[in-house]
This record gives sequence, C-alpha cells and structure tokens, in this order.
Amino acid sequence: MAKAAFIGLGVMGYPMAGHMVAKGHRVKVWNRSGEKAVKWREQHGGTATSTPREAAEGVEFAMMCVGNDDDVRSVVYGDDGVLAGMSEGSILVDHTTASAELARELAQACT
Repeated sequence: MAKAAFIGLGVMGYPMAGHMVAKGHRVKVWNRSGEKAVKWREQHGGTATSTPREAAEGVEFAMMCVGNDDDVRSVVYGDDGVLAGMSEGSILVDHTTASAELARELAQACT
C-alpha cells in the first residue's frame, strides 16, 4: 500500500486520514495543534509528525485539507513546508476549498 502524508486534521481531514489507514495505507500526519495529531495517532495507529516537511518525507502522496489559500501557503512553502520534504515524483493533493489562482500557483511550484 501507499505511504502518504496528511496535513490538516480538521472536520474533514481527521476522518479522511483515518480512512486511509483503515484501507491499509501507511499515513503520517501533521496538524497545527500537535495534540490533535497525537490523538489521531492514538486512534488510528499512524505517525504524528512535528512539521509538514517531516510528514512529507518519504511519501508517495502528500494531502492537505486546511482552511484557505493562506493556510495552504503556510504549510507548503519554507524550510519546514511540505515541498521541502517531498521527493521528486511524489504527488501533492490539495483538498482545501481554495482559489483557482492557488491551484495554478501550486502546479507551478511542483514542476
């Protein structure tokens, strides 16, 4: 099964990441409030990480479900961002209700 990261364990992200584990995928998670990531790990048996970068290291898929465009940018870019941890050929999936402009920006950043 796939190795995946899930960034953002809110109302949608928490169960989505849990369903991935239930289907046999190995999932690492990161959440802005670390306590929620620890709770998720205790419930689902995945791995809670301390940064988005750490979550994205060594995975085939990195998925995000955060609040808005600014939240996406805050977890994707920078030394501790998702892109810093992803390997060439891995896939970034954004489940956030975000703008088309951001989708184009992320596509450019990933190429």
